[in-house]
Amino acid sequence: MERFTRWRTWDEARAALTGGEADVDALARAAEAAERWHGDQLRPTGAPYVEHLLEALEVLVRGAGVTDTTMLSATLLHDVVEDTEATVADVEAAFGPEVAELVDWVTKPPAAGTSRRDKRAAKTAYLRRLRDAPHEAVLVKLADRASNVQTLDRMPPDFQRRYYAETVTYIVPLAESDPWFRDWYASWQRHFAHLT
Repeated sequence: MERFTRWRTWDEARAALTGGEADVDALARAAEAAERWHGDQLRPTGAPYVEHLLEALEVLVRGAGVTDTTMLSATLLHDVVEDTEATVADVEAAFGPEVAELVDWVTKPPAAGTSRRDKRAAKTAYLRRLRDAPHEAVLVKLADRASNVQTLDRMPPDFQRRYYAETVTYIVPLAESDPWFRDWYASWQRHFAHLT
């Protein structure tokens, strides 16, 4: 299973993207906004949150071969509405309606209640809704989840089993729409087959 952990800083990503088809200046603005909105947030592993965004970007660029600036910008911004004070309107004002729409599709809405059951129900509804998402939004979500699951073995065992099952149930079927993601997730499933 190929891992995508080379781009730890925007400067590393920029160097790899320069000379390609994507608008690097537009992506730099998205990266700067994501860093500003996410601030000092950390991943569950303790790493800076921006590393997750850059991993997802790397998955799309180096893995799936995506060069579309709108999709790549949305990938850098995919968690700002869900995890920061930013709104879809903020994203639209700064990056336009197409980026905002993709970010909106991959943003999990808040749960109706505060119980664990309410939160799980909201997440399940969100994951099911992705079946109706535009192809571009699906690719952003597939890259997001690939970043999260490529290092699943760093998480607590109970989380690993639950997240593996959720990924196989809801995300792997979405990967069927794209040959590269289909193959990557198949390799990932084999790598983590002990979690079944």
